[in-house]
Amino acid sequence: MIARSTKGNPCPVGILMDILSGPWTLYILWILSTAGPTRFGELKRRVEGISTKMLTERLRMLEQEGMIFRHYEPTVPPQVTYGLTERGQELIVILDQLNTLAERWYGSSTPQ
Repeated sequence: MIARSTKGNPCPVGILMDILSGPWTLYILWILSTAGPTRFGELKRRVEGISTKMLTERLRMLEQEGMIFRHYEPTVPPQVTYGLTERGQELIVILDQLNTLAERWYGSSTPQ
């Protein structure tokens, strides 16, 4: 089941913006869209500056929203892998467009 984070906002765009505008959320989705399924420790290394607590919170929220999946392997130590669901993969086109814009705006060393 998907949890709706409506915060009293009935507008679908507002709901999605509330979800995606959370700290680190888009960056986590970007990493998963470019790297594919990724273990927790690798995500932590790739999202520089994020705390373990914040990464855990963001991943749980994205899982509740049906955008990512969590795969747990009961090994020693346990292995937890995260990846995009079909729903999350729908965001790849938008994330690619944001990447193109970011490269154009900030990719060069000279201000535009």
